[in-house]
Amino acid sequence: MITKSMSKTLQAIQVIALKAREDPNCKFTSLIHLLTVDFLKECFRELKRNKSPGIDGITVSEYEKRLDENITDLVARLKAKQYKPKPVKRVYIPKPNGDKRPLGIPAIEDKIVQMAIKKILEAIFEQDFIDASYGFRPNRSCHDALKQLDKIIMSCPVNFIVDMVFRSSLTQ
Repeated sequence: MITKSMSKTLQAIQVIALKAREDPNCKFTSLIHLLTVDFLKECFRELKRNKSPGIDGITVSEYEKRLDENITDLVARLKAKQYKPKPVKRVYIPKPNGDKRPLGIPAIEDKIVQMAIKKILEAIFEQDFIDASYGFRPNRSCHDALKQLDKIIMSCPVNFIVDMVFRSSLTQ
């Protein structure tokens, strides 16, 4: 539902979602016009404030001090095809078994761009997924998938459950 408080970009994204739903064969080409200053500011405001900075060491608070200037520059670089994401900072988080899990932390600017692109791509592709799909979907989690599985197991006869992990020879 489009409201007055929505940015023009969010309204355009909803129109794109509607078009994608109505015409599954529709091809969306140039979408760079959606990456506006207002839209990227909205994406910035959705960032979690207490997260670690990326490789450049810039925190959300520091980026916010010159937000208008930073976002205007970011939009100009995106539209001129001059934007280059920074390397992801690698940290290792201890696991309960003593091992360490690698974690990548992108720079603030990269998080903003990632969120904007995610919103645009979700609008186009979300309706293509089947309802039983839970992985990396908006407003869905692995806990939701487990609740649904529990509901099915408790209400329908089930003979077996298969748990599969795909391992590529490239990742071994």
